[in-house]
Amino acid sequence: MAKSYVKSQKEYDEPSEFDEKKILEALKKSSKGNKKPTSVALDEQTIEDLKKLATKMEIPYQVLMRMFILDGLRKMTKKAV
Repeated sequence: MAKSYVKSQKEYDEPSEFDEKKILEALKKSSKGNKKPTSVALDEQTIEDLKKLATKMEIPYQVLMRMFILDGLRKMTKKAV
């Protein structure tokens, strides 16, 4: 079976826009503890890039990862419908 990677999807190239208000809401929600922990294996360079970007945005890098995942899920769900 052929593998399909998200980077090969056209939607991957679309710019991601993050609303500061939504970021703050995500931070508030994350402190409620209603998330289920999961694990994602990433190479060290990707983690460093995430941390640098998160530092510039003044948010934890885990929140940034969650935002990317949710944004990608939203885009892919739109495409599937």
